[in-house]
Amino acid sequence: MIKNLCAAVLTAACALSAPASSPAAASDDRCTAATAPPPQSAPPTSVNTLRQAYFCVLDNYYSGPVMDPKALLKSAFAAYTQDLMRRDADRADLRLPELTGNRDTDWAAFAQVLGAGDVSALRAAITGMVAGLHDNHARAVRPTPPPEGGPTGTGIVGVSAEHGPELDPAAKPPLFITRVLPGSPAAKADIRPGDIIVKVNGVPAFIGNTVNQSIVDAFTTSGPVKLTLKRPTTGRIRTVDLKEGPITRQPPAVTSKTLPGGVAYVQLPGFFEGAADQVIAKLQGAPKAVVLDLRGNGGGSPREVTRLLGAFAHGKITSYFCPLQGDCVPNRTDDTVPLLGLRLVVLTDRGCASACEDFSAAVKDNNLGPLIGTRTAGAISGPAEGYLLDDGSLLLLPKVRHLGPAREIIDTIGVPVDHYAPMTALDLATGRDPGVAKALASL
Repeated sequence: MIKNLCAAVLTAACALSAPASSPAAASDDRCTAATAPPPQSAPPTSVNTLRQAYFCVLDNYYSGPVMDPKALLKSAFAAYTQDLMRRDADRADLRLPELTGNRDTDWAAFAQVLGAGDVSALRAAITGMVAGLHDNHARAVRPTPPPEGGPTGTGIVGVSAEHGPELDPAAKPPLFITRVLPGSPAAKADIRPGDIIVKVNGVPAFIGNTVNQSIVDAFTTSGPVKLTLKRPTTGRIRTVDLKEGPITRQPPAVTSKTLPGGVAYVQLPGFFEGAADQVIAKLQGAPKAVVLDLRGNGGGSPREVTRLLGAFAHGKITSYFCPLQGDCVPNRTDDTVPLLGLRLVVLTDRGCASACEDFSAAVKDNNLGPLIGTRTAGAISGPAEGYLLDDGSLLLLPKVRHLGPAREIIDTIGVPVDHYAPMTALDLATGRDPGVAKALASL
């Protein structure tokens, strides 16, 4: 489950818009802008790969030029030693050297301590160094070949506390399943949307009123998962031993239907390439209004955001991209898109992240329609660009910071709704939708 949610977030963060060339060119063996998929085969991770990652962050990350290199190396070293300890491979001579803040001499001292390095620990060091940026759009990604025989998983691909690669720290009990793939092991075990997760491998989903982040590990590791589930319609509690099996994933697509009163309902799962045109096509001939459902939308391309907004308003600033130094650059509605002339209501939740929040803030700040549901994720630090390392892995690093149309910070905070209408486990289990009901009432 969480593996699938992580993949969705990476897809959103990886919406690379014409990556700019790194100022550190390949001639001095540093990272290069990723303009094509990583190679199928590459050398193993080495100390040189970690060096590339270190200088890549300093050269290309939003605040890299003013960053203290000591902090980067400390994060890398902590992750390196922790990986060794997990494998009972710690070294008595392994200590962080004295660091001065000079990026070149500090790296030389650091590399001397590592020696030839340990491949597993080096990979952990790269991941830890990037995680130390505390940026929800910065990632270190290792390409993995597709599994033989097709993708596998449990088929649970959504939970109520969905919030990027972690569970939402603001989530309230209960934790419940929101989406199950048809024909998957979960579906065959009669696991349904709305089923409440009481425990995962014996670990409670909540400790008091705080979601237990440790259950993420149970879903990210391979192997069977023991779920204790409660069905909200009957109160029945049962335990399911769930194993991974073949799953079928359909490419993301826009779906639509007509609500009472002739109101159009369109569900947009992500701002993928061509998403705006798919939504616009669904709305041709709609009589008066549209309910646009962005719940669970993990983001995507900023270009799709401005294009879709152009169907509802022209001449509006949708957001700002701000470099470390210099003026912020405004993003604007795509005014080449003909106006639809429809009233707009947008449904959001904590799964609405990145480009989804970009769209939601533009709707709210420009008074294009009400937001209904719950506050968005607050995961919109800035669009990431990709940089390739010599082992075939990829660094995703934002070069700018995102601000809303009113120059407000949305990252870590989210976009507040105008009308609070959360989905409950019982709502899902019985087919009720309080967000849609509130939207129709507002129209």
